[in-house]
Amino acid sequence: MPKYPTDRESLAIACDCEFIRGSGPGGQHRNKRFTGVRLVHRASGEMVTATERREQKQNLEVAFERMAKKLEKAQFVPKRRRPTRPTRGSVERRIKEKKSKASKKANRKTPKFD
Repeated sequence: MPKYPTDRESLAIACDCEFIRGSGPGGQHRNKRFTGVRLVHRASGEMVTATERREQKQNLEVAFERMAKKLEKAQFVPKRRRPTRPTRGSVERRIKEKKSKASKKANRKTPKFD
């Protein structure tokens, strides 16, 4: 996966910005005006929307923050895990513990008389 920059200026260039009509609480100002923002990152196809604020400028900033987080999350590559084996001492301790538990359980049984 290619590395996409996540700073504000690069995102402004790389994203298509569309203003949409918000819905929900907020009254006439929010329901009639195009205050919601939809950003689409052209290179990756990722899309985010922000409609919770009543001002377009605030929604635009929130949308750019969300896009940066989404791109960072999509580009994250976890470190490769190196498989490890238990040490000889830990294996011996585990076996010793198992044997002691087994002997405790064996002592709980009723003895058999021949």
